[in-house]
Amino acid sequence: MNATIIDPLQGDFPEVIEEYLEHGIMKCIAFNRRGTLLAAGCSDGSCVIWDFETRGIAKELRDKDCVAAITSVCWSKSGRHILISAADKSLNLWDVMKGDKIYRITLQQTPLQARLHPGGGSPESTLCLVCPFSSAPMIVNLQTETTTTLPISFSGGTTTTGAPPRNKFSDGSAHYTPTAACFNKNGDLVYVGNSIGEILIIDHNKNLVRGVVAVSGGAVIKNIVFSRDGRHLLINSSDRTIRVYENLLPLKDSLKALNEMIFDNILDEGEMVKSAGAKSLLLFREFQDSITRVHWKAPCFSGDGEWVVGGSASKGEHKIYIWDRAGHLVKILEGPKEALMDLAWHPVHPMVVSVSLTGLVYIWAKDYTENWSAFAPDFKELEENEEYVEREDEFDLMPETEKVKDLEMNEDDEVDITTVEKDSAFSDSDLSQEELRFLPADPFPDVSEQQEKHTASNSKLGDSKNSDSPLSEETGAMNHDSSQIEGMENSGGEDGGMTYLKRRRKPSEKVLELQAQKVRKPLPKAKGGLGKSSKTKSRIGNGNGNGIGIEQEQDMNNFGDGDEFGIDD
Repeated sequence: MNATIIDPLQGDFPEVIEEYLEHGIMKCIAFNRRGTLLAAGCSDGSCVIWDFETRGIAKELRDKDCVAAITSVCWSKSGRHILISAADKSLNLWDVMKGDKIYRITLQQTPLQARLHPGGGSPESTLCLVCPFSSAPMIVNLQTETTTTLPISFSGGTTTTGAPPRNKFSDGSAHYTPTAACFNKNGDLVYVGNSIGEILIIDHNKNLVRGVVAVSGGAVIKNIVFSRDGRHLLINSSDRTIRVYENLLPLKDSLKALNEMIFDNILDEGEMVKSAGAKSLLLFREFQDSITRVHWKAPCFSGDGEWVVGGSASKGEHKIYIWDRAGHLVKILEGPKEALMDLAWHPVHPMVVSVSLTGLVYIWAKDYTENWSAFAPDFKELEENEEYVEREDEFDLMPETEKVKDLEMNEDDEVDITTVEKDSAFSDSDLSQEELRFLPADPFPDVSEQQEKHTASNSKLGDSKNSDSPLSEETGAMNHDSSQIEGMENSGGEDGGMTYLKRRRKPSEKVLELQAQKVRKPLPKAKGGLGKSSKTKSRIGNGNGNGIGIEQEQDMNNFGDGDEFGIDD
């Protein structure tokens, strides 16, 4: 769509389902940094990569050692690697271009979410943050296969890496809630949301808690994610509220600024950590549906951070809520009667991609209204026909020098058509490593073509089995159309008694007319006994001495003088 003819008064958020993608049963999705490729993890352990521009499958990553469902997919900053976690407790790092597996590690617990280090260079291919199902988050080094468990609570200067004994089962055992965690923009800090309503800011290199922020209500934090620019933090709590915090730390050297806050404080360690947390995050806005009070699933920011989106966690409905930064609900997208599993906002365009319980991926896009007045400032759109009265001097000839001014242009200057201008939305790109934006398409045969090949192979197999028995072929054909194939007969004369199969043809008009004339022709008398029957056959030739398979059999009872009648060929 041409951006110059789009109405600027329309909101940049999706409105309708533009298309859907289908390939097996997809569970989770993730865009690469540019939004040109979409990765989807499937229930059979494979990961399919779609070219989002053409909506075609570019590559399929399949691990023969993994047949369990994929729980999360994460792109590296350069787009050349992708991290896949599965329900069989495995972590796999793939080379996207080559389709080769670089690292594979098996954890003690099932990873619900795995995120690569957001920084460029070597850490992005080895360091990752994993949130297991029934243990604390951990930092995993894929190259050395070492894990470091992160603290999930802080009280009185002591850190806890186990489950906080808040909720218990009837037998007294502690109930553990999966903990959410994420890197900040540069990856020097990890933000952890625990089950007692706290946000922990952790230096993952030293495994120390540097800040604690208490969330109002003390509800379990289910999701935690940063905006693309790193200036806002979103958390989703079990009290059915989405909260957005403003990041007060500088985007670069966040850890250094946080350490300075702690060292300059004269309070005890517990108070210092709480004070540093208060100076790091500030509550900006709260989003909730005060009428239906639904739980939220897979909330995230838009690519530019202007919109907040969250999916309804209710069963049997596919609803997506969109708010602006002021806290106003601007749109509710209602999809099919299928539960929502995951969603992601496109990094650049106003598009949302959601995954349903049935494994389909729906693409939500904006319903554009064209504004043709953008082509000329004096262009006016008319709602209905109007009578136009021209001015007296409207079409008078004017000197060319007054109507058009000569452009001062040097035709000898060279025009650079190879240099790509830097996109402001990706100003933090690591120029030391070239990004992977597109993949050559990997063609897959259509389902209809596969069915046709399967049908053809079955028919060939049937022909080979029945080639020795024409009766079998005749019987099989009679099941479809009994009028197509005749029975077998022995013909004398030219055929030499060979057995052959004849296909019945429709007689021509001339043949039918000749046959009718012979039937109506007066029969000559012949000697014979009274009451004897005579069977005669007539074969009509086709000019080359061979019959065309039209046979006539007549039974005649002779009365009168006892003569026997017949019809000669």
